[in-house]
Amino acid sequence: MATFTGRSIGVLYQFYRLLKGTERIQILARHLRLNVEVMVRLLRVSVTGMLQFAIANASWIGLVRIISLFGSAAVAGYTISIRIVIFFILPAWGLSNAAATLVGQNLGARHPERAAQAVWRTGLYNMLFLGSIGVFFFVFATPIIRLFVDDPAVVPIAIMALRTLSCGNVGYAYGMVMLQAFNGAGDTLTPTIVNFFGFWVLELPLAWGLSVGLHLRSEGAFLSIVIAECAIAAASIVLFRRGRWMRQKI
Repeated sequence: MATFTGRSIGVLYQFYRLLKGTERIQILARHLRLNVEVMVRLLRVSVTGMLQFAIANASWIGLVRIISLFGSAAVAGYTISIRIVIFFILPAWGLSNAAATLVGQNLGARHPERAAQAVWRTGLYNMLFLGSIGVFFFVFATPIIRLFVDDPAVVPIAIMALRTLSCGNVGYAYGMVMLQAFNGAGDTLTPTIVNFFGFWVLELPLAWGLSVGLHLRSEGAFLSIVIAECAIAAASIVLFRRGRWMRQKI
């Protein structure tokens, strides 16, 4: 109920600011008309965008299923650590969204080289930010985890998870910026394909192989996240360098 209330207030506030008529983006009565052509184009771009996030989110469900094989303490430790990581990743997502905006703006102004420069620079800033957070988490994992749980069965798993996930922060930083850059250019297909191979073809089988096959238990699943995210970042950088996104038409 708290989540529903908070998000509803946020949406209502957005409508208030947009309809107020004092913002940079103004919605007036004359703007409200049916434009089938634009709606079809939006749908075409958004379908792969929706699939892109569905693939990523569904993979996390599969990962929890693998971790659950090792008991409720493993699930609890993973859940606590990943929630801490997600909270501190929010500013990084903000930087990634800024990169997407700059890509769209500069491509619209016919300055693709400036769009690329903005992405590389944002990726560097994001890497410095998340890299620093990763070092902080690795060093102070124990006191951070103990702020949220004191169960002796959960604490060591949560500490291990937080430290392991922190090792992939540089990969997360570049990966999220690159994928959002594709989205900003209107190329939602490339991130969808990258997510599919990164999460479903690599991460989930690797998590099973490391945790069950090699008997690393939950630590194997945590390692698979880091490996998959770094692989996604590497693939995104290679595809971004090819420059196909610069020729994308919406």
